[in-house]
This record gives sequence, structure tokens and C-alpha cells, in this order.
Amino acid sequence: MAVKRVVLASQSPRRKQLLEWAEIPFDVIVRSTDESYPAGLSTDAIPVHIAREKALAVQRCDEYRLYKDNATIVAADTVVVLENAIIGKPKDREDAIDILSSLSGKKHLVITGVVILHDGEETAFADTTEVWFHPVTTGEIAFYVDKYRPFDKAGAYAIQEWIGVTGIKRINGDFYNVMGLPVSRVVQVLKGLNS
Repeated sequence: MAVKRVVLASQSPRRKQLLEWAEIPFDVIVRSTDESYPAGLSTDAIPVHIAREKALAVQRCDEYRLYKDNATIVAADTVVVLENAIIGKPKDREDAIDILSSLSGKKHLVITGVVILHDGEETAFADTTEVWFHPVTTGEIAFYVDKYRPFDKAGAYAIQEWIGVTGIKRINGDFYNVMGLPVSRVVQVLKGLNS
């Protein structure tokens, strides 16, 4: 597949892995950004807003300006939504246990916002996956948190780790979106930009 080199505006190991699996050539450039958002945004607009801030921060940096052909920037942000409330990354062990306890036995949404900057144009979208957890015991949650330390993950879990393998009852939508990037949709956009 002929896709020009991409700059991934994310330090997420999962997003890197997904682009590698898709065999997309990429470099990583990350600039710290404020992950707050204006009041009143819809839940699917929030991760798009944060992804846009990440993409624009990279676009403005000196390291990115070294690319002679202005490589395409791909930025993403993922949020977990339970009963219309945004659940971010856990602050500590107790917060992670509380978050997972609140997800146990319920359905939640995983929404990833993606912003792609290419030749001065922006493509932005949000992808939503519904996720249902089996009831998970406090002991199982504590085991997972202590062994896997999911403190850098929205919703305090990774679907590809133990709690996802054993605790998720079913999903409706893109599995890879729950990992942090709806990679097939990103690939389709990139193919369109390079055709």
C-alpha cells in the first residue's frame, strides 16, 4: 500500500503497535498539550478536540518542520464514557480500582477521536465502540491493577490485557478502537489522501 510517511502525535505504545501492524511507515513526535476541553462539548467531540490540540502542537514544532514534504500528522485521543460521564486515566491505585468497579457488569462506550492533518487540510472523526463487562470481583480488579498498573489508560484497563481477555463479555464496534486507534478507518483515510 502506497502511504507516505506519517508522523504519529502520540506516545501510546498501543497506537504505535497498531500502525506497525498496518505496515504504515511512521515517526513519533509528541508535544505536551493541555488535555482540558471547553464546557458543553458532546462526548464524541471531546476526544476530537484533544486530538486536534495534539496534532496542532506537533505541526508547530521545529522537529516537524524538518520534514520537507510535510508528512501527514495522525493524532488521537480516547475517552471512556459510563452513563454519560467521561472517565479519564486513574490518578492512583485506589482510583483505578474504583473505576473498574464502576465498569463491572455494565456497558460503557469507548470513543476515540482522530485528527489527520495533510497538506493544510484536516480530517477529523470519532469512532465509538460499546463494551460490556462481566461482573468482576474486587479481588480480580485488585489483581489486575497491581499486576498490569493501568494508570496511563482511559478507563483504567486495556482490552488486550488480562482483564479484557477474561472480563469483557462482548463488544459492538471496532476492537482496535478500544485499544486506542480505529486503525482500519485511519488507513482508509490515508489511502484516500495519497491516491
